[in-house]
Amino acid sequence: MILDALDLPFSQVAGLIDALRARGETVATAESLTAGLVSAALTEVPGSSAVVRGGLVVYATDLKDRLAGVDPELLAEHGAVHPDVASQLAVGASGRCGADWGVGLTGVAGPDPQDGVAPGTVHLGFSGPRGVEVRTEVLGGDRHAVRSAAVRVALEHFAGMLR
Repeated sequence: MILDALDLPFSQVAGLIDALRARGETVATAESLTAGLVSAALTEVPGSSAVVRGGLVVYATDLKDRLAGVDPELLAEHGAVHPDVASQLAVGASGRCGADWGVGLTGVAGPDPQDGVAPGTVHLGFSGPRGVEVRTEVLGGDRHAVRSAAVRVALEHFAGMLR
């Protein structure tokens, strides 16, 4: 259901789950912009509980600090939509959930800007055995299109990191 709504092929997500299983590794998420859609997509695959540890939905700015451990000074200075926030979300997800990998997403789905950041701006953070990586995308479309594309980009990039 979720995969269809996000226009994600089941085989792509199943391949990511299989790759994690083959490596003996786990993943957790901390999601703002996508409010749990990445975790929902991952857990559409039967057997995903062997590799998906959990996820944090940190839609409110204060929860990014309290639940995911994002630096409150960073949030005060730059707001919730910043590459370093995505990085810290990823690290917080893996640390708080005891996973090998963390995926963090923050951005603006629109229709209005947030803290001076344009709609469609998405920051994706990935933490894992080789360190932390951040990717920034500018995605087009309405709220649904931006959020769906953010999930697709996050999962595609994460799958690439596992190769």
